[in-house]
Amino acid sequence: MFKIVSTSFFFFLNFFLFSQTGNVDENFAKIYNTALTKGKTYEWLEHLSNQIGGRLSGSFNARRAVEWAKEELELLELDSVWLQPVMVPKWVRGTFEYASIESSPGNTINVPICALGGSVATPSSGISANVIEVKDFEELERLGTNKIEGKIVFFNRPMRPDLINTFESYSKAVNQRFNGAEKAAKFGAKAVIVRSMNLRLDDYPHTGSMSYGNLKLRERIPAAAISTNGAELLSSMLSLNPNLKFFLKQNCKNYPDVLSYNVIGEIRGTKDPDEVILVGGHLDSWDLGDGAHDDGAGIVQSMEVLRIFKKLKFKPKKTIRAVFFMNEENGLRGALAYANHVKKINEKHLFALESDAGGFSPRGFSFDCKSRDFKKIISWKKYFEPYMVDYFVQGGSGADIGPLKNGQVVLAGLRPDSQRYFEYHHSDNDTFEAINKRELELGAAAMTALIYLVDTFGFE
Repeated sequence: MFKIVSTSFFFFLNFFLFSQTGNVDENFAKIYNTALTKGKTYEWLEHLSNQIGGRLSGSFNARRAVEWAKEELELLELDSVWLQPVMVPKWVRGTFEYASIESSPGNTINVPICALGGSVATPSSGISANVIEVKDFEELERLGTNKIEGKIVFFNRPMRPDLINTFESYSKAVNQRFNGAEKAAKFGAKAVIVRSMNLRLDDYPHTGSMSYGNLKLRERIPAAAISTNGAELLSSMLSLNPNLKFFLKQNCKNYPDVLSYNVIGEIRGTKDPDEVILVGGHLDSWDLGDGAHDDGAGIVQSMEVLRIFKKLKFKPKKTIRAVFFMNEENGLRGALAYANHVKKINEKHLFALESDAGGFSPRGFSFDCKSRDFKKIISWKKYFEPYMVDYFVQGGSGADIGPLKNGQVVLAGLRPDSQRYFEYHHSDNDTFEAINKRELELGAAAMTALIYLVDTFGFE
């Protein structure tokens, strides 16, 4: 009798699991079919990029992007759409920057530069000074005030080309951009120029955030990025003539904080509406280019997750919420405001997924979570293998969802192929023309599929 019951039980269990798997495979196929044949990501991104453009926090275009995103979410007929107020920095680049290398009086070569976000301006007549090249802060310390005072410090540490993970290469080089001006100013430097965060040699300077730390306003010095070709040229000319001069002129300006918004929309859960599954990206971008990869792609992919759920009439058990964060690029104010509100009202977030690594072919996801949760997530890889999105790794997630980390919520990041990302990141060529429609749609489908699995199976 026991043997018959056991056999029947395991037959039923296997049948149940097979049926579940069959449903998952079928729904995955529906998700991908909808994204690839009836998707809206490319259309949405074309408007955001070409009709609105670069969306630096505090700018007119950032305000237009907020209005557009809210209107588009409302057209999806979600259960709720709203704006969350947040005060953000306002920094304006001003007229285009100018720089040149002077090898001898009257002999100059122009080089491409751009001001770093948050930098102060040069005097109206610009700055002209000798240059001292360094690779890192330790070298800066060894040189000291005697050799640095009155000069322009040139940080020239390239992103490492031997690292397959380009974000790891970026992380090992980016501190010179973020902290370089603060460090050099303490030794009396007149300005800093930083090699652009780019693995390719080209003429596009890449901007990005920087910090003066605790420096007083009068102690702050101008900071600019130089293109990788410009950095190579300057370095080679310095090796031949250490006494050459560099001229830099920029008229950027910092203003008081201004009001902006996170844009939020959701589909309420049918069983556990108080448990939130979040998907999102950042609505702001730098003012160079139109922010198509960083992070227009993440915005439209997150919108598509909600649209596909509605299109396929999926009724999620949990609440599926899209959040378009403001001010990721130069302050994370939107992310911090959202996380603080969640904590204040004690709202439970089960899972948060961010897309902020470009609109390239999706390869998988990274997860910031407990080993127990990751063990369950790994069991879902089989569903993604036919779509070649089965790179699952336990690690980071995304900057905007990071403040939600509390030891309970599972954080995740979409991981597209990253090899071309830093050719466009924070530069003039991050434009809609650099987007591949199919790759963008595949990323949206992968995100929707993962959100569907989290809602279906959870982590219990």
